[in-house]
Amino acid sequence: MPTVKADLHACQGYANCVVGATDYFDLDDEGIVVLLRTKVPEAERSRVTEAARSCPVSALVVED
Repeated sequence: MPTVKADLHACQGYANCVVGATDYFDLDDEGIVVLLRTKVPEAERSRVTEAARSCPVSALVVED
């Protein structure tokens, strides 16, 4: 099952990922991404991958 990984040091708090997949991504009080879920069912892979790719600093990735 694919998993979502985040580079917390790269995150700049743009929140594009949150807009794309609010059930997987959130921001903490400091504006850093929080992964709400890390396992991605195949049925949701496309949507979560697009949300991760929307990050302007490439802080998120969906891997097999």
